[in-house]
Amino acid sequence: MSQIKLIVGLGNPGAEYADTRHNAGFWWVDELARDGGATLRHDAKFHGLAAKARLDRHDVWLLEPQTFMNKSGLAVVALAQFYKILPDEILVVHDELDLPAGQIKLKQGGGHGGHNGLKDIQAHLSTPNFWRLRIGVGHPGNRNEVINWVLKPPRKEEYEAIIDATTRAHQIVPKLLAGEMGAAMQLLHTDDTKKRPHKASPDA
Repeated sequence: MSQIKLIVGLGNPGAEYADTRHNAGFWWVDELARDGGATLRHDAKFHGLAAKARLDRHDVWLLEPQTFMNKSGLAVVALAQFYKILPDEILVVHDELDLPAGQIKLKQGGGHGGHNGLKDIQAHLSTPNFWRLRIGVGHPGNRNEVINWVLKPPRKEEYEAIIDATTRAHQIVPKLLAGEMGAAMQLLHTDDTKKRPHKASPDA
């Protein structure tokens, strides 16, 4: 049974990136920190903002790497090794191009799908066997536009759908921390199916 002991939100540091699709992982971890009464503070040895939060009677580490996305693994492995946290006890929260805005999925392992943050974490941990909370941000429809897409803020209706999805994901936190991963997936994915967003109008 793999209880989650470290939750990592992925994003890029700096005010110019704060509202971009690529920073959806930061958004969720910010919310968790507020829920747990924790303050994320810069910790040089972990290359990021870190805090220990108390959520649903469990202690969990929260981390937002400040290394820029493509070096996220440096921060993750530093904290994980320091506190002897195993890969299957880590949840990485990230933006997901293959899911539309408003959908959110939990999975363990798998490929990185071209996501530079996941790619670097896999390389540093020497395994893909960590958990991922995949926050849908949609796809521009042209792979040549992907970089421009993730480094721009979502449109208003997309943002609202993303926030609705991340809010729903808070209900699975107690199960994640208790190691009830199957129950967490069932709860999140069943709820996600019910709450599929309406397609935005073409001129939105």
